[in-house]
Amino acid sequence: MKEDNDRIESVISEKRVKLHMFNPSGRKIWTVVGKGKEHWLDPDLNFCSCEAYYFNTLNGGSECYHLKSVKVAKERNQVNVIKFSDDEYENFLLALISDL
Repeated sequence: MKEDNDRIESVISEKRVKLHMFNPSGRKIWTVVGKGKEHWLDPDLNFCSCEAYYFNTLNGGSECYHLKSVKVAKERNQVNVIKFSDDEYENFLLALISDL
């Protein structure tokens, strides 16, 4: 648990919790930069694209530290908000998918 707390603090302090906002549509994509990859998350659905989500969270285990990081960053208002135009949405998704 302490290891998770240390990871969460590191992720938040290094501004690796990102909310990508697309305008004017208002679409949002959450990502967290982990150890080696940027993971896509949907905090409303409690979803993360990381392996720990599939092996732990879906099997009744605890949430991955990426999901926990988003929740803590939102509570502290320490989310790195990055704004894009809607014209950039498709290329952003393609880049995100290629990293998975």
